[in-house]
Amino acid sequence: MIRQQNTRIMSFAPSLSRTERTLIFVGLAILVIFGIKEGASIVSIVLVSLILALLLYPATRWLRERGIPNAGAVGIVTIVACLVVLLGLVLVLKSFDVIVTDLPQYQAELTERLAGLTAFFGAHGIDLTQMTAQVPSLVTVVPQIFSSLLNVGTALMNVFFIAVTTIFMLLEAPAFIGRVETLLKDQPEKLRQLSRMSGYIIDFIVVRTETNMVHGVLFGGSLALMGVHGAILWGTLTFLLGYIPYIGLIIAAIPALIFAWIQFGMWGVVAVIAVVCILNLIVENPVFSWLAARKFEIPALIVILSVIFWGWLLGLAGMLFCVPFTLMVCILFHFSDELHWVNTLFGVGHLFEEKATDPPGPDR
Repeated sequence: MIRQQNTRIMSFAPSLSRTERTLIFVGLAILVIFGIKEGASIVSIVLVSLILALLLYPATRWLRERGIPNAGAVGIVTIVACLVVLLGLVLVLKSFDVIVTDLPQYQAELTERLAGLTAFFGAHGIDLTQMTAQVPSLVTVVPQIFSSLLNVGTALMNVFFIAVTTIFMLLEAPAFIGRVETLLKDQPEKLRQLSRMSGYIIDFIVVRTETNMVHGVLFGGSLALMGVHGAILWGTLTFLLGYIPYIGLIIAAIPALIFAWIQFGMWGVVAVIAVVCILNLIVENPVFSWLAARKFEIPALIVILSVIFWGWLLGLAGMLFCVPFTLMVCILFHFSDELHWVNTLFGVGHLFEEKATDPPGPDR
């Protein structure tokens, strides 16, 4: 009975036209997308863990090449990563504590700035008295904003699961790569393409992290030299939001602009804008190109659409890692006989073309 049903299914599939198969695929894709949307919290943990595993994998491979067992290499990398995260967390909390402690001073400076704005616009016939009178107290608003953004219990739980999942992914990586090579041993061209593209994704994540680190350190250091309060916090925010293409660095600069205006007025705002523009010109162009093994040529429209789509689907995690997620989907498209044309249509088909400047794929 089961054999008869399988025969009917196999005989039915070829009778479908290309359009009908495409429509069926679109329908299934929509179901999958909304299924992921419903389980976004779990999917986000898995995908973020995968990104972190790809980021840390070159370090574990480097240690294994020097004779350290896989478990030992993963343990060393995990300890170093935890120490780095704890150090960054301590610096951020210390900077945040300074901001909260000095909120009364910021409130007085804000009142002074608003009074100056009211006088300036009043001299030109624009009354801002009612608007400035409704400005809430920073002492109550700022802690509420941070508490709403950081749900400590949920954040710690997510961090725990992400850390555990990442560790097990790193432990399983060599064996998983070996299984993939076994499955594709009769298709060497696909194996080379998969190795090339996975190496490309790893290269992109590593280079983006290095660039964000340079940008965050320079931006936070510049703010500290200017005397802007919370410089470490704004530098860390720049590092994190730098993963969001195009708009991330702009969003990260907004709090620094606000505090610069409160402390130094419009000249402070002008100085911060100048720093942002200079760093974008220096870091996001020559430094990024110098760190990259190859130029990451992805159409700007595809990048923006990726930010919107993954942000809607997975929230902040989707926005931060939208480009790696999109590249992973491109790999699936490329290995599908029915959908490989999508990459060409989106302008990313060249990523699968072998060039002399391509980064090497991951080894076991």
